Amino acid sequence: MSPSNSEPDNPDRSSKPEDPPAANGDHALHRPRRLRPSGGYRKLRSYQVATVVYDGTVSFCDQFVDKWSRTNDQMVQAARSGNKNIAEGSRAAAASSQTELRLVNVARASLEELLLDYEDFLRHRKKRQWGKNDPEALAVRAVGDQHRDKAGEWEDPKVHWLAYARWLEHADSAVVANALICLIHQANYLLDQQIAALERGFVQQGGYSEQLAAARIAERNKSRVTDTSDPADQSRGELPTCPLCKKPMALRTARKGPRVGSQFWGCTGYPECKGTRPFDKPEQRNA
Repeated sequence: MSPSNSEPDNPDRSSKPEDPPAANGDHALHRPRRLRPSGGYRKLRSYQVATVVYDGTVSFCDQFVDKWSRTNDQMVQAARSGNKNIAEGSRAAAASSQTELRLVNVARASLEELLLDYEDFLRHRKKRQWGKNDPEALAVRAVGDQHRDKAGEWEDPKVHWLAYARWLEHADSAVVANALICLIHQANYLLDQQIAALERGFVQQGGYSEQLAAARIAERNKSRVTDTSDPADQSRGELPTCPLCKKPMALRTARKGPRVGSQFWGCTGYPECKGTRPFDKPEQRNA
């Protein structure tokens, strides 16, 4: 089995928001820039490996698992979940960092379930599972090390599949299962790194609602500069000024202490100035 044709790729989330293709295939038309970039999942190494795992699992189950068995369906669905939830989470990032984080965690859990199914397959049939440092496992991992030089090529699932075809298209089910176990371990490692990065980003930058509120106030403040220290200015869309040094303040989120997770206004001159003001949400002010 070889993967199906892929759709046109999207730019990486980490660089810029995506542009829809024009009728002639050029990216001539541009969407308005969003507050939070999203998409670009095809460039994610975790997505690329999860795609090979999905394609390999469909092929494996077609050949070696009874198509009428519940295990066949469960393995294919677990592989699909590991692949598709990465993409869905990447898209959801535009409006919810928490949703993105939840979906990536679902992908990670699904691949863990799939890993156990392959280990069970080998154990139940008394077939050898490769050790971490066995020559076969090292050979599969060595292919992944080439990713730095083939990142662009491997966005195409067909090309990526061919890199592992000698194992994934092998007649021995044990070889295929062991190769897929190696690939699942790679995907899980990459997803663990991705989850950790998403958690750090959420802690440091806040969620979408926090960023949207700060961006709205900053935008309104461009056309009206105020020098008042009255915190009521935030109700008019203006940034309050620091009670200590009179500099503009920024919306922040407490990372530790008894008020962890709560929002407050902090001086933009921090750490030289540690002035703060309480942040009143709109619903609190209108109550």
